Amino acid sequence: MTTYHVGYFVGSLSSTSVNRELSRVLIRLAPEELSFTEIPIGNLPLYSPDHDANYPPEAVALKDAIHRSQAILFVTPEYNRSIPGALKNAIDWASRPWGKNSFDHIPAAVIGASIGQIGTALAQQALRGVLSFCNARQMTAPEAYIQFNNTLFPGDGVVVDEAVKTFLSDYMVEFRDHIVRVLSVLPRQGRDAG
Repeated sequence: MTTYHVGYFVGSLSSTSVNRELSRVLIRLAPEELSFTEIPIGNLPLYSPDHDANYPPEAVALKDAIHRSQAILFVTPEYNRSIPGALKNAIDWASRPWGKNSFDHIPAAVIGASIGQIGTALAQQALRGVLSFCNARQMTAPEAYIQFNNTLFPGDGVVVDEAVKTFLSDYMVEFRDHIVRVLSVLPRQGRDAG
């Protein structure tokens, strides 16, 4: 059985992030062919083109983590109807300097949770636009806008509602299948991903 290494971003820096809990749920429900490594974003300085000729160690580590990944999963909240600043900053670092875009052709999926009824729909739409420009190969369906509450997601990667559990399991199966399809055409092994 082939194992696919997935790097994942949690868009929130909060220690009590509902999206961090959603990431635990997704990892627990994922097909066994997927292994996961979080790519941290909290220690990155603000991106500036002034750094393009000499990336700081935190940004080099970010790009290296993406290069070691065969796919990327974004699990993000919605801040002010858009992408959290820390996540956008990480994407800016990873996609630069010009011609060294770490997201080029990488299989990617976007999901998010909020306590509101629209479940990060606008943040995901904004993120999809950015990832399109970065030439990531996005899974376009199923879309997943999760309304989060502590009764449904009590912690430790558990989801108690069977319909939600099935939906999220199916989402991760679709993500695995998307990864396989993209990598069969655009393999990442042995190629410079950025």
